[in-house]
Amino acid sequence: MCEQAGPPRRGTAGRRLAATAGLALTLVVVGGALPASAQPAGDPAAATTRCQLTDPRLPEVSGLVEVGDRMLVHNDGGDSLDVYVLDRTCAVVTVHSAPVDPYDPEDLALAVDGTIWLADTGDNTGIRETVALLALHADGSSSVYRLSYPDGPRDVEALLLAPDGTPYLVTKEVLGASAVYRPVSALVEDGTVGLTEVGGVELVLTGTPGGPVGRAGQLMVTGGAVSPDERYVALRTYTDAYVWPLEDSDVAGALAGEPRRVALPAAAQGEAVSFTGDSAALVVAGEGLPSDVTVVPLPTAASTSPEARSAEGPLPDLLGGDDGPPPVAAALAAAVVAGVLVWLGSALFRRRG
Repeated sequence: MCEQAGPPRRGTAGRRLAATAGLALTLVVVGGALPASAQPAGDPAAATTRCQLTDPRLPEVSGLVEVGDRMLVHNDGGDSLDVYVLDRTCAVVTVHSAPVDPYDPEDLALAVDGTIWLADTGDNTGIRETVALLALHADGSSSVYRLSYPDGPRDVEALLLAPDGTPYLVTKEVLGASAVYRPVSALVEDGTVGLTEVGGVELVLTGTPGGPVGRAGQLMVTGGAVSPDERYVALRTYTDAYVWPLEDSDVAGALAGEPRRVALPAAAQGEAVSFTGDSAALVVAGEGLPSDVTVVPLPTAASTSPEARSAEGPLPDLLGGDDGPPPVAAALAAAVVAGVLVWLGSALFRRRG
């Protein structure tokens, strides 16, 4: 019998009924065009398609890590803990499984000791008393480490594993104001450790197309990654990626700075992000079949010295400048569009985010 990492699943019919009612309410409330958004940074045309996901076992890829000439991916959902190893053609080479029944795994990270970490942290309905980090160890064993928020349930789709091994969770927020959490102490196998809020990330509308929820998808964090050279940390939304310089495993400190934004190619539901092995580009993927695995070059400034980055200053579109609406107004407009599609969104996407 599989060990469960979350609470019992709710009935699909009830979730769908509530979400449909929410959608109807949203359509009644929305009455006009939304304000224009900031111009996207970067050039999605510079991205290249590495391969296409077509294997029926991979309908909901939510997490990805590139390792040498292989990629590790996992599905959002499922009744077992499965990590698929893919080659550069997106063909499945092998599958690593563990007798754990996840509730809603959303992101993936690889530790320096070879442990594969999955963030079983999805909670669109806001009902989970605890979430979990699931570990697939190099020796084939597995572990469950439960976590609890200090301020009630949160929906999280991004895991950032610092070089020193500290896990950070970044919430998915319809208004673009994500919170950053980390454990208050060392993880305890089969036990529960509290989380503490250590920072936040403020996003605004960018105008980049893509995603399943319209413009609100430009504000919602769906994945995260730390570069192999330990110099950068990245978060992605349905439409864009953001890259910060990282020093001394201080992920919270890094996220407090100004990032470089990378507009991603339009995708139906982009959730996975990784750095390439040389830390020079991002690899992104998403849910649905067929779907592309895409390599997106980092902005030139991301590879320059800290002094050069400082001289260039922050990106204006991240500050709500002349190219876009004020962050609060833009976020509120996006919230109306997403509405209850995000709340109880699992009814439409099988607990997908």
